[in-house]
Amino acid sequence: MSTYELLIDGMTCTSCAEHVRQALEKVPGVSSAAVSYPRKRAEIEVEAGVCLDPLVTAVTALGYRARVPDIPGKSSGGLLNETLDWPERGTKRGSGESALHVAVIGSGGAAMAGALKAVELGARVTLIERGTIGGTCVNVGCVPSKIMIRAAHIAHLRRESPFDEGLSPTPPAIRRKRLLAQQQGRVEELRHAKYEGILASIPAITVLRGEARFMDAHTLTVALADGGTHELSFDRCLVAAGASPAIPSIQGLADTPYWTSTEALASDTIPERLAVIGSSVVAVELAQAFARLGSQVTILARRTLFFREDPEIGKALTAAFRAEGIEVLEHTQASQVAYADGKFVLTTGHGELRADKLLVATGRAPNTHGLNCEAAGIELNAEGAIVIDRAMRTSSPHIFAAGDCTDQPQFVYVAAAAGTRAAINMTGGSAELDLTAMPAVVFTDPQVATVGYSEAEARHDGIETDSRLLTLDNVPRALANFDTRGFIKLVAETGSGRLIGVQAVAPEAGELIQTAALAIRHRMTVQALADQLFPYLTMVEGLKLAAQTFNKDVKQLSCCAG
Repeated sequence: MSTYELLIDGMTCTSCAEHVRQALEKVPGVSSAAVSYPRKRAEIEVEAGVCLDPLVTAVTALGYRARVPDIPGKSSGGLLNETLDWPERGTKRGSGESALHVAVIGSGGAAMAGALKAVELGARVTLIERGTIGGTCVNVGCVPSKIMIRAAHIAHLRRESPFDEGLSPTPPAIRRKRLLAQQQGRVEELRHAKYEGILASIPAITVLRGEARFMDAHTLTVALADGGTHELSFDRCLVAAGASPAIPSIQGLADTPYWTSTEALASDTIPERLAVIGSSVVAVELAQAFARLGSQVTILARRTLFFREDPEIGKALTAAFRAEGIEVLEHTQASQVAYADGKFVLTTGHGELRADKLLVATGRAPNTHGLNCEAAGIELNAEGAIVIDRAMRTSSPHIFAAGDCTDQPQFVYVAAAAGTRAAINMTGGSAELDLTAMPAVVFTDPQVATVGYSEAEARHDGIETDSRLLTLDNVPRALANFDTRGFIKLVAETGSGRLIGVQAVAPEAGELIQTAALAIRHRMTVQALADQLFPYLTMVEGLKLAAQTFNKDVKQLSCCAG
């Protein structure tokens, strides 16, 4: 018997170690294997004549890397040497030709997707992050906000539901500090599992902590977080720097301790009175969450809620909010903000508004200000966003961009898809990002979900439309839930009858919108949608019923008529 020892890189938990152990013990001639995740080490008992190569192959087949501990003057040879050179394997494009070097600015959804795809395609990557690894979504955006929204939803249902006559409500005690600890615990868990752990496990990716700035179209200078600077040359660059809350120019606002979404999500208290400036996604999601957790909330909307969307959306959501006691002030702006004695005073055209906390949620601005884009020949639009084509290429041919710092829609799944396609294109492939059937969801209650054209957008593009709006009192699932707030609206092209857009305001509208997106993607007509089988007593059945209204009166149909 002999004993081999291997160092295993890439394991992130004890389950990884168990998978490695099982794989090693399946290798012919291995009598036992002990694998330690904390020590990142495997000790393997083998029969005489068994070499290291098949052991290394078993580990690398799982996606990990195996290497022998450093022993001066000793070489293992064979496949093991090839494996030990793995960090350089993605660094070879041909006989002796150096690998493509890709610099990635940022570490969020677009950056990670782009970096991983670039490595997969043979590049080596230097990823530069000035702040927290993981970007907006996992740290201060999608993940913490949806956790808070879900907690607020549970609190609301305990306090009030359509079944209160038979199920006595029990208003909960809100322990915000405990909720925050639970929220941040999950954030940290996902950040490690999906970002930090992955980056640490891939030798072909080098992480630089610092702030990047272009010197020219092939060079960056990085002001390192621990001091000093580093000059970095690249063959290709992916700018995925994200965006930050945009702050409106309101007299006195800058001198007050206002919240952005970042501070609101991190607050360990629930204010008695909360004022919200804004009328779109972040504003309405957090406004309702704080209201359901106990705040008296007032929303100041410069026009109406979701004024850029179909008017029925803002109308339905405003009605739902007001029914919950959330004050929605339409066509209202703050001309001045003051702060004294721990209170905010907002001056509006309708008088003064007082609050304990003020949330400013008026959109997000691209993080391009400090990049020195002009030195690299990168064109920005009037809002400071990087202008890109369908291949994610900027006006500088070797520099690509993806995510919230560009003129693309600010959704993390769009960012990730764009990052992947950018990596394909910068490594010699060809890929485009088609956003014609891009679904979007707002996680209010009822939720708002859209895909494709609204009537106004279709008219703008010269498309004649035929549309139908089905209120939820015609949807059996909504009736069974005793919750008929909202509607489903289908927009079809006149003549062809092809479905080109869907807007929905409904509980769990986000769960039905992907079906609509697939229907649009596959160019289905509303009649073809109406002819599909949908399971009875599901909310998505509302799509079928809405499609049937183009030719029938659904009120005259039996409950599950085909």
